[in-house]
Amino acid sequence: MEKNIFDISFQLDDKTYSGWVNPSGELNHPGMPTSFHVVLNKASFGFLSLEGCKWVINEERPAELVKLVGQAIEKYYGL
Repeated sequence: MEKNIFDISFQLDDKTYSGWVNPSGELNHPGMPTSFHVVLNKASFGFLSLEGCKWVINEERPAELVKLVGQAIEKYYGL
């Protein structure tokens, strides 16, 4: 499964965030993983999933940060 892990990096309010994403092995109907374990700046950010058209997370995190992590995942998958 480790081969599916990919790096992400982006900026928010002049701060750089970088880390990695580990997609789940379970796929949804279009073939995209159902959830993603995210680590940002060497700390666990949580598990993201796409519900409808909105990214949600299992931890309390700033909405803008969740949105940017979701966009980085979408970019990786070419969405």
